[in-house]
Amino acid sequence: MSVYSTSEIARLCGVSVRTVQFYDGKGLLPPSEISEGGRRLYSKADVEQLRFICMLKTLGLSLDSIKEILQSEQKNEILLLLLQQQEKRICTELQQRENQLASIRFLCQTLKNDGEIPAHSLCGIEEIMKDKKQLRTTHGMMLAVGIAMDVLQLALLALWIAKGVWLPFAVGMPFVIAMGIWMMLFYHRRVSYACPHCHAVFRPRFREFFFAKHTPKARCLTCTECGKKDYCVERSAP
Repeated sequence: MSVYSTSEIARLCGVSVRTVQFYDGKGLLPPSEISEGGRRLYSKADVEQLRFICMLKTLGLSLDSIKEILQSEQKNEILLLLLQQQEKRICTELQQRENQLASIRFLCQTLKNDGEIPAHSLCGIEEIMKDKKQLRTTHGMMLAVGIAMDVLQLALLALWIAKGVWLPFAVGMPFVIAMGIWMMLFYHRRVSYACPHCHAVFRPRFREFFFAKHTPKARCLTCTECGKKDYCVERSAP
């Protein structure tokens, strides 16, 4: 029967001698025999057990859990249970990491666009990210409706010019106009604005909203709280 010294079993399994000694001390890898000179000797089965221990360690199981598996008479059942628990733990950690990564990307984008991170952002990153996502959804829906309106309008106009058939254009244009009005009402309901002076979040009257000068991210509005008129940053309506 082949036997291996501490250094030999360590080399076979790609670990250090100190690791073998540590597992031995923890009761995970006791030697099969001890020579007359006091050398600790390991069998082929011990080699396989050390490889098994190393595999479980790479999966993130603790030494106590590994010892529980090795000492159990129902090794496979215990292993399955512990692996399932480890899977849930890793999934939770992955979700946390993904949330952290999303926050980092959001802050990087904020720094690139605005040059600074507002103090309140540090306390409510998740809420702000949710707000940005809702705004993107609103803008996406408006873009889709706007494209549909343009396509319909151009199709009716082309039919009139090419075929001389004006009736579909006359009937369809009121529908296009109605779609445009609905789109602006929908937009007005879905957004609110943050005053740069008092930081109040408000929703302006539709008339002011409709005719106000604006950029892709702000409108020149009168704050309903402090009464000052300035460009107010667009936010998703609460």
